[in-house]
Amino acid sequence: MPSDRLRDREQAGRLLAAQLRDLAGRTDVTVLGLPRGGVVVAAAIARELRLPLDVLIVRKLGVPGQPELAMGAIADHGRVRLVNEQLQHALAISDEELDRVTAEEALELERREQMYRNGKPPLDLRDRTAIVVDDGIATGATLMAALAVVRGLGARQVVVATGVAPSELPESLRTLVDRVEFVLTPQRFEGVGDWYDDFRQTTDDEVCALLNDSMAP
Repeated sequence: MPSDRLRDREQAGRLLAAQLRDLAGRTDVTVLGLPRGGVVVAAAIARELRLPLDVLIVRKLGVPGQPELAMGAIADHGRVRLVNEQLQHALAISDEELDRVTAEEALELERREQMYRNGKPPLDLRDRTAIVVDDGIATGATLMAALAVVRGLGARQVVVATGVAPSELPESLRTLVDRVEFVLTPQRFEGVGDWYDDFRQTTDDEVCALLNDSMAP
């Protein structure tokens, strides 16, 4: 295991797979990647552990003028919306601005649903263990929306696996999920990409290729 950095998302996935080895080959487990980069990590986990891979599409709601700062997230065709009301009020973001950002991201959410799922049936996680995977977690807004969807789809157990997250996050997550697995949890955390040597943007074509190779039926 690397002491302080990850080479790339593929390595993150292999390291997480080693930590999740007890779930290998189980017929009641699905690996869910969060696009785009999380799908690369998830695909490596699914391949290493011989598990089905699927995609869970969530969109961050970025602060106007600071799109990398999440004030919330949406998922499940826009039916799930989580908002950090404290941040919204602190930054004086109006409900109208929030609704505008939500509408913009809902369009992208639907585009990705159509492209990535490509006619596949809706996710069904009833009585299954879901491993929710991302390349890293910063504020946790996107992850919280993902967890709301996974629970709503009937998952029996929920596991979170990610390459890197702030040191305080794993403990706070333990009350929300059944299990958490991280590779790096640095004390000084400014951004996920800071902890990868190769954090190039994953393309839609790369995501589609990984899903087409191993999408859960």
